[in-house]
Amino acid sequence: MTVKPKRHFGQHFLWDKNIARKIVNYFKNETPVSEVLEIGPGKGVLTDLLMEYFHQRLYAVEIDEESVSYLSKEYPDLDKHLIERDFLKMDLDKYFKEDVSIIGNFPYNISSQIFFKILEYRHKIPFVVGMLQKEVAERIAASPERKTYGILSVLLQAYYKVEILFHVGPKSFVPPPRINSSVVCLKRNNIKALDCDEGMFFRIVKQGFNQRRKILRNSLKSFLLNLESENVLLQKRPEQLSVDDFVELARLLSRDQ
Repeated sequence: MTVKPKRHFGQHFLWDKNIARKIVNYFKNETPVSEVLEIGPGKGVLTDLLMEYFHQRLYAVEIDEESVSYLSKEYPDLDKHLIERDFLKMDLDKYFKEDVSIIGNFPYNISSQIFFKILEYRHKIPFVVGMLQKEVAERIAASPERKTYGILSVLLQAYYKVEILFHVGPKSFVPPPRINSSVVCLKRNNIKALDCDEGMFFRIVKQGFNQRRKILRNSLKSFLLNLESENVLLQKRPEQLSVDDFVELARLLSRDQ
């Protein structure tokens, strides 16, 4: 059975088995939990290797009906662990009672949304290895003062150690994308909850970077009541603040409400 990559799903199937084995070997050696969810298995180049190591502990979620039919025939042992639906709409607490690690060649058109979903379930996802666009990988791993430092950088790094493992060229995919890709790793840190109102933290990070050319005193006007507007953190632009700075700012603003 032939599975054709579909542009509307952002599919670029990895065919290079050396790259696939490099990804899976790293994942199996580092994951701290036994249950695994693969996002977007496509034609199963990662699935094939993951079945060797995880077997009945492997789940796969795929939105493409054609890919699901193919995977069902190629990997009958996946059985009920092959989930045909949109990962972004999954209730992970329904499928997994314990922690689950995530791996995948992430669809390019939703890679950023996948990471926001991971943040939503950060209490359940201690480890992630994913392939995505190089520019998105550099964005989530960026440090302060970098142009690529933004919302995902701060939010993910608040809860995870982010590392770019290696880069992958277009020729390793079918069809080859017009951009380079990167494999990234997220390892959950020991912070169960930030030392601030986490809702406030998320809001000010998003608000600040949505107006990233402004200093925070101006972009966060709707949050300021009695807080001294000359506070040194408010005199900076968002890309100048570390994760700890945003936590401190969220704590101050929460106290001010």
